[in-house]
Amino acid sequence: MDDHSSAAAAGFIAGAILVYGVVLLALIAFTIWVYWRIFAKAGYSGALALLNFVPGVGQLICMIILAFGRWPIEDQLAALQARGSLGPTIPPPAPPGTSVIPT
Repeated sequence: MDDHSSAAAAGFIAGAILVYGVVLLALIAFTIWVYWRIFAKAGYSGALALLNFVPGVGQLICMIILAFGRWPIEDQLAALQARGSLGPTIPPPAPPGTSVIPT
């Protein structure tokens, strides 16, 4: 009976390690995908998200780049504003309950 219970315990531990590994890989993949999207929307190469694979400092480097770096999308916006090619500005929508017709 001792061999049976130790085999069951070993099987349980192996299963728990397998589940933990799958969840960990899914979490890593999700993190890389999220950082990829953030970098791409900021105008950087999405491949900068792969910095997260650098142990210990990868996420810190990503946060520093995003927090303190000048985003390429900001440069593009400034260039468009300087040329005046942003087109007409659209007024914000009227608050609820107010008249749209000017009085």
